[in-house]
Amino acid sequence: MQMTLGRRGDYAIRAVLHLARHPGQRRKARQIAEDMAIPPTYIPQILSDLVRLGIVSSQAGPEGGYELRHPASETSLLEVVEATSGAIESRECVLRGGPCRWEDACAVHETWASAQSAFREVLARTTFADLAEQDEMLERTDADRGRQVEIADGH
Repeated sequence: MQMTLGRRGDYAIRAVLHLARHPGQRRKARQIAEDMAIPPTYIPQILSDLVRLGIVSSQAGPEGGYELRHPASETSLLEVVEATSGAIESRECVLRGGPCRWEDACAVHETWASAQSAFREVLARTTFADLAEQDEMLERTDADRGRQVEIADGH
């Protein structure tokens, strides 16, 4: 089982996180790409998808840009992942292959279904407000470490 995101999902999460860190501000695509290390060739496509999916809104013009359509506290990680990468659930039987059905359940079925449900639940309750707060905290910690290294090096 692979638990990694594709490029589209990865970049979409980065873009939404950037917007969550700048609530109430329209952000330009190039700024999002630069700040979040998203290749400039991908960002228009990613943002266009997020607008079409109703996660992000856009406004054209010199004062335009992108912003979250709903508050970061109402935008879940699950919503963005599934919108850009598809549903997070296996529909194939772990032991038998082929479609997974309750009427033809295998010995692993119930455990596997519970694990999938728990994973989805964690992503659903994780909001971009939570992620933005954690990202800011990590950024401060990195900056503090950098200052400590400078002091230790005598700079």
